[in-house]
Amino acid sequence: MNFDSQFLFFFSAIGVFNSTLLAIYFFFYAKPKHISNYFLGTLLTVLSIRIWKSIFYYFNRELSKIYLQIGLSACFLIGPSLFFYLKSILNPSSKKIDHSWKYHFLFLFIIILAIGYSYPYEDYPDLWRFYIVKVIYYQWLGYILASGFLLRKVIKKMFTKHNKLNSAEIWITSVYFGNLIIWIAYKTVSYTSYIVGALSFSFVFYLLLLILFFRKKKYAILFREPSKYADKKIEEAEAKRLFEVLEETMKSKKLYKNPNLKLPDLAKQIHIQTHLLSQFINDNLNKSFSLFVNEYRIHEAKILLSNKDKFTIESIGYECGFNSKSTFYSTFKKLTGMTPTQYKSAQS
Repeated sequence: MNFDSQFLFFFSAIGVFNSTLLAIYFFFYAKPKHISNYFLGTLLTVLSIRIWKSIFYYFNRELSKIYLQIGLSACFLIGPSLFFYLKSILNPSSKKIDHSWKYHFLFLFIIILAIGYSYPYEDYPDLWRFYIVKVIYYQWLGYILASGFLLRKVIKKMFTKHNKLNSAEIWITSVYFGNLIIWIAYKTVSYTSYIVGALSFSFVFYLLLLILFFRKKKYAILFREPSKYADKKIEEAEAKRLFEVLEETMKSKKLYKNPNLKLPDLAKQIHIQTHLLSQFINDNLNKSFSLFVNEYRIHEAKILLSNKDKFTIESIGYECGFNSKSTFYSTFKKLTGMTPTQYKSAQS
């Protein structure tokens, strides 16, 4: 093996080697224990097996057919592993693997095992090359599309100007698109090179590690941010009642006009504990307290800006509860997509 080949082997193998170690970590050592750890470990394992097969076959075309079959069989489980990893991490309350998920995996495992036993690669190479491989790759694509459907709200959020992805969302979208890149790399090898899939995996693997490093999060289940009140949810009926009381109080007393309004002040007004109000606003309304209050302020500002009376924009900001002109401008633009001046002009 010349220097160029050694160099290529090193960079194609380094990612999958570390991925194998990381898979072992998630299976046996990652804490706290959560089902997403096991699915991520499974995803890394089957990807690693597939990539190892690619590397060894690229540098040794005489590789035994049984290794080719093992690599392709592992590929059959990549898509399901991705799908159930995302499904488990998007449902942080899940602590055990659902029975239907087990049966799903077992069914796929039995299928690929039965095919491998009945039609081994060694005896049916053409069947594998021209038919089974295509089924495997399109099955993988099917699960990628299904995973994209699971992430549809997060992906949509990526392209929404005023919404930012949190750490968990950055991680899971990176895993998803990384998987898609690897699939594309393997599906297009006939136009590039067989080793491109392995190189793509190394690139994606270290890119994900960089994301982990720069986000500086230490969750053992990789950015599955635990729900703040996961063990004490507000009942639906109580949440509905609380919303009605909160909205009525905000509208009738116009508490948002107080620029120094704090969470405890609002909680006192509606006779509720501060932590319970915080839970309701964060979990049920999916907002921060400042965003919750500012939405009322901006709604009031839009009414005043539409009024034919000649209020100055600065006075409107103060009237609605903002303590500075700059804060009013930045908040108004963030929530409406235009400045107060542009909005006022549009109402003329």
